[in-house]
Amino acid sequence: MPGARIPHPRAPNVFGASMARVTVEDCIEKIPNRFELVLLAAQRARNISRGEAIEVDRDNDKNPVVALREIAEEKVELPSLEADLIKSLSRAPEPEPAEEEVMDIIATDENIFGIMEVQEEALPEAASEDMSADDIEAAIAAELGGKR
Repeated sequence: MPGARIPHPRAPNVFGASMARVTVEDCIEKIPNRFELVLLAAQRARNISRGEAIEVDRDNDKNPVVALREIAEEKVELPSLEADLIKSLSRAPEPEPAEEEVMDIIATDENIFGIMEVQEEALPEAASEDMSADDIEAAIAAELGGKR
């Protein structure tokens, strides 16, 4: 807008204290892609939250603003910041499946709890073709203890 007044980089805020102003335009000169800028600034803010040293005066700014100011003032090494970002976004490789011999350490017919003997129960040899519907119903009732 013609004649518009651009605020000074250290314009006083409503409380009278001077506040650092950082604009995207300051950072775009260093990192032309806005998406990459957001990713790198967010990564730097996370690094600051984890305890990395701040390269500019904090001036009561939050970590994302400090990260943008550091990028604008070229106080951080962008290749190392990009490496941190890639490392944080990369996933650990899937573990390799265990070999078959490792999987069969305990045979399935062994009792691994030691509480009782493992025995296979023999299922009754009932031929359902020979049983009538009433016989099947009576067998079910007897198995359930007379409850239906």
